[in-house]
Amino acid sequence: MKQIILNLALAACALSAAAADPVSDINVERSESNLIVNMTVDPQQVTSRSNREEWLRPVITNGVDSLRLRPVIVAGRTRYYQHLRADGNNAPYVMLRSGKGNPYAYSEVVPYADWMEMSTLTLERDVDGCCGDALEASSSSELARLDFTPQTFEPLMVYVKPAAEAVKTREIHGSAYIDFRVNRTDIDPGYRRNPEELAAIRATIDAIKGDKDVTITSLSIKGYASPEGPYANNERLAKGRTEALVDYVRNLYSFPAGLMTTSWEAEDWQGLVDYVKKSTLADRDDILALITDNSLAPDAREWRLKSRFPEQYAFLLKEVYPALRHSDYAVNYNIRNYTTVEEIAAVMASAPQKLSLEELFRLAQSLDKDSPEFQEVMEVAVRMYPDSPVANLNAGLTAIGHDELDMARAYLAKAGKSPEADYARGILEAKAGNYTRAVELLQAAKGVAEAQAAIDRLRELKLID
Repeated sequence: MKQIILNLALAACALSAAAADPVSDINVERSESNLIVNMTVDPQQVTSRSNREEWLRPVITNGVDSLRLRPVIVAGRTRYYQHLRADGNNAPYVMLRSGKGNPYAYSEVVPYADWMEMSTLTLERDVDGCCGDALEASSSSELARLDFTPQTFEPLMVYVKPAAEAVKTREIHGSAYIDFRVNRTDIDPGYRRNPEELAAIRATIDAIKGDKDVTITSLSIKGYASPEGPYANNERLAKGRTEALVDYVRNLYSFPAGLMTTSWEAEDWQGLVDYVKKSTLADRDDILALITDNSLAPDAREWRLKSRFPEQYAFLLKEVYPALRHSDYAVNYNIRNYTTVEEIAAVMASAPQKLSLEELFRLAQSLDKDSPEFQEVMEVAVRMYPDSPVANLNAGLTAIGHDELDMARAYLAKAGKSPEADYARGILEAKAGNYTRAVELLQAAKGVAEAQAAIDRLRELKLID
């Protein structure tokens, strides 16, 4: 939006009115391309003898660049008429009679230059003697300080402090696809893909167990068989294979009694349902209705699937059932709390998943909010806690502060419902130029003191009525 005329009297240009006696009512405005200087010059405030005159020279300067405006001559009687005879109406100055006449409304328009953005309007006063080239006195005074820095909407960012976790409890989980020989429940560590699957389980446990900041609180294993074959046999296999995997883990680690828990499910029908829902199988809806019919016993359900949809069953048996024979494991653990921002910064650099949202916020608060480091912490927080309304709210505010409005909008879509979220969305809309919606949201941000200040600022900038 092009900059409109700014008036000093309206505080668009800061003014220090230190005018000398003959000059008053100083007003400096800026249009898109010009600077307009208005003031009142009262010749009755200047006393000059008949053959003397005083030059009033307005000058705009920033200390390096300067521009002299049309001067005003306040002259005694003799010098006044000399100037009139010499230059008449084409004089490059304003001619006033000393001690006589009404105040003169001085106005000058000059092209605006970038260097004038932060500048000063000064008045140079020179008194010339009777011979025309004898300078009897000279002075300079400041009339106004000019500030045409672009006026922008820069509201305060209201960050929300996350609640601290009394105990930082976490869980890591996975699925192991152990290959067993037909109808066997004992584990052969070297059979088919078992070396890789068992190594993945060990790596999961070792990564946690070897961390001095972590305490394992429980380890659970749940085994599943596929719906293929009699239910009773599948239950035997699911139970026996789960116990075999538990024994394998117990033989490797000395966990306290009671730390490990086990369970099993004879047939993973839910896994089959999940696959079919996402599939493009022929007769998918009919198959889905059948395999979710809990009024049928599992064996009857499997027999009907095989007999009514033989082609689809053959495909499922080959491509899907192997993945339904799995053991899910979960390791629950606690992480110690970190007390200093230096320690938190070090952990964030190496293992940010060990930090709570409150710890990350504490680190951010120790940094300059305009710094890249602050932005990085807020982005790490939302990566570690992508579903947290507070993390998304704070990340959204940070993105607004860096004018990354599309990113901010994505974060704030997950910021939940709260006065602080309404405030953040309000300033986002204002930044995007949607002022009507911005005011609606800011007015909805009950209890956020900064909301009214933001509305007042929008009104001050004449962006709203």
